[in-house]
Amino acid sequence: MMAGRFATLLAAGLLLAGCKGFVPQPGPAADPDLAYLPLTLPIIALADSQEHESTGFPMHDNAGAVDEYVEVAQRPPEQPLFGRRILEWAMLSVPDAPVLHLGDMLDMSCESEAQRIRHVLQSTGRPVAALPGNHDGLMFGIFNYNFYDSLIDPDARRWDRACRRGAEPDSPGVVARGHGAALTKREFIVGYLAGISNDPRIQQALIPSLASERAVTRWINPDRQAFVEAIEAHIVNGRRYANSFILQRLRPPMAPGAPRRTVIIGLDTNQVGFAVSTWDTLRGNSPGTTGNISGDQLAVVERWIEAARRDGEIVILAGHHNWNQLSPLARFGLSRLLRRLEHPAVYLSAHTHRGFWAQHVLDGRRPLLELNVSSLSDWPIAFRRVSFAYAPEANRILVRGELLPRLDVAVGDDEALLEAWRRLACSGAMVAPDKLDDEDRDLVLAQRASRESLIEWLIEGLGEGCEACMARMLANAQRYQDLQLEALLELRLDLGERAHRLDELPLPADCGERDLYRCVGDLLAERPSDLAGHRGLFRRKAKLVARIVAHIDRLDSNEARDYMACRAVLAAHVDFVHTPDDRNAHRSEAKRRSEQFFRGAASVGMD
Repeated sequence: MMAGRFATLLAAGLLLAGCKGFVPQPGPAADPDLAYLPLTLPIIALADSQEHESTGFPMHDNAGAVDEYVEVAQRPPEQPLFGRRILEWAMLSVPDAPVLHLGDMLDMSCESEAQRIRHVLQSTGRPVAALPGNHDGLMFGIFNYNFYDSLIDPDARRWDRACRRGAEPDSPGVVARGHGAALTKREFIVGYLAGISNDPRIQQALIPSLASERAVTRWINPDRQAFVEAIEAHIVNGRRYANSFILQRLRPPMAPGAPRRTVIIGLDTNQVGFAVSTWDTLRGNSPGTTGNISGDQLAVVERWIEAARRDGEIVILAGHHNWNQLSPLARFGLSRLLRRLEHPAVYLSAHTHRGFWAQHVLDGRRPLLELNVSSLSDWPIAFRRVSFAYAPEANRILVRGELLPRLDVAVGDDEALLEAWRRLACSGAMVAPDKLDDEDRDLVLAQRASRESLIEWLIEGLGEGCEACMARMLANAQRYQDLQLEALLELRLDLGERAHRLDELPLPADCGERDLYRCVGDLLAERPSDLAGHRGLFRRKAKLVARIVAHIDRLDSNEARDYMACRAVLAAHVDFVHTPDDRNAHRSEAKRRSEQFFRGAASVGMD
């Protein structure tokens, strides 16, 4: 059990040591003046929504002290409450455009997280494809704990407890063979396949039998106009589940008069072995940084690329990890395949949470253009409207990646990006802007001030053998629950009864005859004196938060949607502003500008 905690502490120590500096990547040069023919209509590219289950049993790995050193370990309380509404807002903001989610839909990789994200994706009615990120099937994007032995790994059980919405008590045997509250890579892929279609015949073709050690799905969409054209998934059962992968062949809508068809091959860069964190930690990176694509997946990519070449199609690659954070073997394998293309190479990616344009060299002179999209969970919160065009005479591809949201002119700095969110989302919340600013600033600063010290965190790490240590961890974890309850009471006051409909909510039996306001007030005032009291109070708070969150997820008025999206965006910005530059994962505006974050288009040729 201590292995995961040691890795977290080691990663934090490496970050404290400042072992890696920032060197801007070479970017694409100015575009030559050419006549481009449109290849595709726009799609929406977005990533890293990182839906987080905040009401499970607390974990040492993402306590407030860790957030002091690994900035995204614990986000503002508005993010797990309202953050998925940013994804919903982005998907609805560009009518009729298919959506490509470039990974990290989840955070801890819990079934409850996946359920909430599936609800958002399905409720918008948009064609959507999602690629796996390192958080989709691994705990915190780092650990692939063992659910498959007869004696369940204690760390796997701890992961499962953290995923139990409302901090439900353990149910012995439920975790067996990977079917618990936590979501392994195998279960993530199977769940994604099940959500492709409601047609039972298609589901039967998509979902493989899991009786054998390795199950394979090969599926071609009978709808020739669909965004998801084909899927190949290899699902590995048992302890090696993290070697599973899913490849998707995507067909962006063809522009009228396009000279060639375009296909996007959606990679699974999260194909990892047992010790996903070891190599990263030794190199001084945060665990989970490096992406990998194994030979079995590359063989399918090769087959698809050869088919596209025969058909004269333009091939675009997309994956969660950015190019420089793919393993050397993955980059070598992809480079070998890209060199076979008779047109320029383009790669869409995510993972960094900052966004950039970069130009890499595959071999000698052959360039690769990369567009990296930023995050929907950390500032800069933005997404891209992406389309492709082609200059046949020059054999050059133009990638348009318009930064959104935007007002009448292109976004040129963080101030303009924040103003676009204020004008387009926050204005629909029907709440005074200054009031929203004050609420989010106060909550974020309170959350940052509530972090325990590193010494406290180390003491808490002694675990269940020390009752006082466990009581201390539960007391600190309750501070985050308290802030979530305060944010939910603010929603109740801000939106009004017609929009929030909280008076319709059946409260947990623990509240008795009290209304929501009094029940929350009494919970916040309670002061337990022993471990049993702390555990019981945490569960009552978590149960109430989970009940309210399930209710507000069903609110579908524009006012409620805009309010929740706005609160999550403003909180992320406040958190960013109050994070020292040496601890914000190179997301400062100056560093992003040095990598052309605000650029709206770039092109690439063959040399």
